[in-house]
Amino acid sequence: MVFAPGEKPGPEQDEVKLQNASKQIVQTAILRAVQQVSQESQRKEKRTNSSTSLQLERGKLTKKHEKK
Repeated sequence: MVFAPGEKPGPEQDEVKLQNASKQIVQTAILRAVQQVSQESQRKEKRTNSSTSLQLERGKLTKKHEKK
């Protein structure tokens, strides 16, 4: 068998492949978790903003009625 430079034969090569695969899995999991947290915080922010807008609108309507 001919191996490329830096390539190790046998079980050591399998170990390196497993380590690389593990790193990739962990990186993907972290990325997905960060994206999920980001999306959830954006949803909460939208709900807070729309809730605040509704409260402001209700306040304006109440003030208009009080003037009459």
